[in-house]
Amino acid sequence: MSRNQSNTPLAERMRPKNLTEYIGQTHLLGEGQLLHQILQAGHACPSMVLWGPPGIGKTTLARIIAKQADALFLQLSAINSGVKDLRNAIAMGKKNVGQTILFIDEIHRFSKSQQDALLGAVEEGTITLIGATTENPSFEVIPALLSRCQVLVLEYLSKEELLTVLQNAIEKDTILKDKKIELQEYEALLRYSGGDVRKLLNLLELSINTQKQEAIQITNALVEKLMQFNASRYDKTGEQHYDIISAFIKSMRGSDPNGAVYWLARMIVGGEDPKFIARRMLIFASEDIGNANPNALLLANNCFDAVSKIGYPECRIILSQTATYLAASPKSNASYEAINKAIDLVKKTGDLPIPLHLRNAPTKLMKELNYGKDYQYSHNYEGNFEAQEYLPEHISGTKLYDPSENSREKQIKERLRYWWKDKYGY
Repeated sequence: MSRNQSNTPLAERMRPKNLTEYIGQTHLLGEGQLLHQILQAGHACPSMVLWGPPGIGKTTLARIIAKQADALFLQLSAINSGVKDLRNAIAMGKKNVGQTILFIDEIHRFSKSQQDALLGAVEEGTITLIGATTENPSFEVIPALLSRCQVLVLEYLSKEELLTVLQNAIEKDTILKDKKIELQEYEALLRYSGGDVRKLLNLLELSINTQKQEAIQITNALVEKLMQFNASRYDKTGEQHYDIISAFIKSMRGSDPNGAVYWLARMIVGGEDPKFIARRMLIFASEDIGNANPNALLLANNCFDAVSKIGYPECRIILSQTATYLAASPKSNASYEAINKAIDLVKKTGDLPIPLHLRNAPTKLMKELNYGKDYQYSHNYEGNFEAQEYLPEHISGTKLYDPSENSREKQIKERLRYWWKDKYGY
């Protein structure tokens, strides 16, 4: 064993080198899935943005894609790279006869001007861009660049996949495979790693290295004891980032402005991006409040605009005002449930025929085929309403939106009951 190898962290030693070794993301890499088809086709790889939480293999996947495509692989980090670095990478791409893949980690940290500098090279094919981000690219990547990329959403590994990662490390790592290691319990390893594979392997290695005996046993008690010596800090790129925003959202959902403003303060003191906080409140306003108080979405949207213009320290006041308002607002997830039910129904029933009276009829032929015939224009009727069918025949009468019992949605439910009588069971 070389000295360099023994000093290399376990997570790096176990980094997959090919698709066979790669674990997870079967929705992209499984047989017949999008990325699997791209890689198996042997064609040039398209530009893409890999979006997902930290420690699930975005960088590793980018390297494997480059190897599979037999491409030159260049890597930059948006944290410490500028326009000059981009130009140098593009210049290398122009000199390379084959495909050049430029991987940019944390691409959401690039400014607009830095992202603009990529446009020409991506469009001309000088480089193939693979960006990695933990943030929603719809907000953080400029539209012009995003339109030239395929967005692939990466997911946390399942429990079974994480256990496979642990077993592979114990059985196949060049250093660990010669040791007597027994994984008696694994729950604490999974819990403290929070789905982050890098953190999982680092914690496993720490648990092993703290034991001097020949037979090493990994238990929940051991891992929990080790974690007591690692004081929690707010890490805006790691587990704390997701745990605290989760506590913040759940406090607002539970209508506790005190809890909400406390977790908000934790994020502010930790230096969290105020736009990230505002964006999550914008989602919350629709997902958890919805039509119980439509003003919540307006306030949350104004909050996002305001913090984008102002920044710290003053924007903390706007964030606090919005968080306490959302927490104290009546709640309803009826709209959220409605779209989820509708999407599930579409997946289950497929492309059902659109009723003829709802179809558009821009041509004479379509009119002759009865497209749009018998459609009742609602504004021509009393109360701007006339009962007619708006769903495909096969699912007629299916209720997807079910208003909650808060005062505002009770009014909506009464109106729907008056209009539709017994059709939807309001």
